[in-house]
Amino acid sequence: MSVFKSRAFIRWNRNFRSRLLACFFAAFAVFCCATAKAQQGWQLGPFVRPASGNPVITPDKAATFTDPILSAPAHWEALHTFNPAAIVRGGKVFVLYRAEDDSGTMQIGMHTSRLGLAVSKDGVHFERESAPVFCPAKDDQQAREWPGGVEDPRVVEGPSGNYVLTYTQWNRKTYSVGIATSRDLRHWQKHGPAFGASGKYGALMYKSAGIVTAVKNGKLVAAQIQGKFWMYWGEIHVHLATSADLIHWTPVEGANGEPIEVLNAREGRFDSGFPETGPPPVQTRDGIVMIYNGKNSPEQGDPSLGANAYAAGQVLFAADDPRKILARDNKPFFFPMEAYEKTGQYAAGTTFVEGLVLFKGKWLLYYGCADSLVGVAVADHLPGTVR
Repeated sequence: MSVFKSRAFIRWNRNFRSRLLACFFAAFAVFCCATAKAQQGWQLGPFVRPASGNPVITPDKAATFTDPILSAPAHWEALHTFNPAAIVRGGKVFVLYRAEDDSGTMQIGMHTSRLGLAVSKDGVHFERESAPVFCPAKDDQQAREWPGGVEDPRVVEGPSGNYVLTYTQWNRKTYSVGIATSRDLRHWQKHGPAFGASGKYGALMYKSAGIVTAVKNGKLVAAQIQGKFWMYWGEIHVHLATSADLIHWTPVEGANGEPIEVLNAREGRFDSGFPETGPPPVQTRDGIVMIYNGKNSPEQGDPSLGANAYAAGQVLFAADDPRKILARDNKPFFFPMEAYEKTGQYAAGTTFVEGLVLFKGKWLLYYGCADSLVGVAVADHLPGTVR
């Protein structure tokens, strides 16, 4: 081969390789965009932590109030403030957060929990009430709520404009989902356990309940499907219940007469320990999106997460059948990253999501950080994604 031919061949070869690489990268870019679109198609998000402001609620060791059971001052949020519910009212974000006092022994669940109320104009900077707005009292629920307290709230707005609270009643022996209602988020009426205090489910131990919502007039409001309200509930296994009035609930049972399981643990995934209901699910154009919490198994979990860490995933249920799964995250969309999410009374790391609102054109997701603080993450709301 002549020198001329060799040089020409080299130039041709270089041009070919350049074009081939250009085509490859173009195809790869299209693939990446298509993949990203597919990953985000039915999901809410992506959620990001704001540049400043987190954690948004931290303990106030000096805060006291006169406890109605003890008839004595209590440092009601001396140790931890975490696991928040959220709702939009009058153009502001209201967050109900779990606060633990400094009573009991120094271990998880052995302090008394009460619910504080914080209000924000921007969803990040909050002003707090000086005393809890919801707590154990000398009422017909005292035996179920004392001395452990009231924990881990979720809240929705009802069709009539009232507010419905689901929360954990904990007396340090047994627990259940309690129901309470309010017109102003400050004064609450307790209705007792969701499934009743007697009968088939009277002694059942269950927690974590989120009522299905829909976006109406820019707010999340409890929605009816097939003429009923629906609620996802439970940890270890996630179940369903229905109600005609948002107060009295009946578990959805299978042919064996037991509550059906709609979400279970998966080996090798972030929810390999178990899944647990997150904030109230939302009806979208694709179906019902439920954000949920997953505990990572130390032995059979996701190796990219720490042992026993809590991360958040999303699952899509059919719009006309809340029992039917259409899609589910294999990887968490939100997980412990920051120091304040890994340092606290739950040092394994926790981003435990319980509050979700649509506010000023954005989704705001409120979560507990290591069972110690309250954080927020933000996502753009894409018009047309909700029904």
